[in-house]
Amino acid sequence: MEESQIYLADPTIFEDNGTYYLYGTKNDARIEGDGFLVYTSKDLKNWEGPAGINEGFALKKGDAFGTKGFWAPQVFRYKKTYYMAYTANENIAIATSDSPLGPFTNNKEAIEAPVRQIDPFIFFDDGIPYLYHVRLQEGNRIFVAEMTNDLKAIKPETLRECVHASADWEDTQNSDWKVTEGPTVLKKDKLYYLIYAANDFRNPDYAVGYATSKSPMGPWAKAKENPLISRENIGEFGSGHGDVVTNKNGDIYYVLHTHNSTFKVHPRKTAIVKIGFKGKKIMAYPDSFKWIKL
Repeated sequence: MEESQIYLADPTIFEDNGTYYLYGTKNDARIEGDGFLVYTSKDLKNWEGPAGINEGFALKKGDAFGTKGFWAPQVFRYKKTYYMAYTANENIAIATSDSPLGPFTNNKEAIEAPVRQIDPFIFFDDGIPYLYHVRLQEGNRIFVAEMTNDLKAIKPETLRECVHASADWEDTQNSDWKVTEGPTVLKKDKLYYLIYAANDFRNPDYAVGYATSKSPMGPWAKAKENPLISRENIGEFGSGHGDVVTNKNGDIYYVLHTHNSTFKVHPRKTAIVKIGFKGKKIMAYPDSFKWIKL
């Protein structure tokens, strides 16, 4: 049987009890999606699905906040409950479920904010939840704030900007609206790593970089060797906006999307590439790049 390419943008992979769950933006040039599909794997190589509880969806429009623009989910387990942080209607919402397959539901309310915001990533450090996210103000800028323990709101007094587009590789088209987005945070040896995408996602130069800090709140120093992943080393246009997953052997991978082809953005293709630490630096291994297929 011929393999079939999976088309999810802004992908994320969540591991639970030996199974990997792949979620992402259901992307097409004409539609904004109606929820989040989920695919499953036991080895990060062989995938099945969509396997969501509701027609393949782990979260379906109508069961939770949002009527359009279902983007960039993140799934994690917290206090024996599965959570999905996601974007809809350019707001951030949190849904819960008893299973990674869904159904993820909420009371159809978003996290309150005075601006449009997207791309949530919740990171726990010493029991404290932090919401990394993108605020649409003077460009797409990445911010962080502590959350309340029930994950229903941020503590506004803790809000801090992390990074915005300032390096040449982050704005290759000299845009009026500059973009940094898709944050993912790791911690290793008391150092925090913020992995992010830059440039407009329609730009062939959409790429991935990272910054480091001694605190989850920053300040953040961008890596001099950025970009980490780009069309220069991967060989695919629009390579970016993903998440990190560790396999059963402790190897670290970045799951991401690329443009459909040299001439076409949508539907964006899902892929995976190995990354790793070398001292205090993150390295990418382009030869490991692989499409995610059924």
